[in-house]
Amino acid sequence: MGGLFWIICALTTIPMLKLLPHFGINKYWALACLVPIGVPILAWVMAMKLQELEKL
Repeated sequence: MGGLFWIICALTTIPMLKLLPHFGINKYWALACLVPIGVPILAWVMAMKLQELEKL
């Protein structure tokens, strides 16, 4: 069961490495996906950055 957790972490970290720089966030913040609460927090930050970009 623990192996499944690490597979899911890897499957969310790899896309975040590519997505975060488009939002002006350092790609190494993708390592926050290794913590269970990290994915929703990064998604929220990306959503806030997207709203800022849409206002311009």
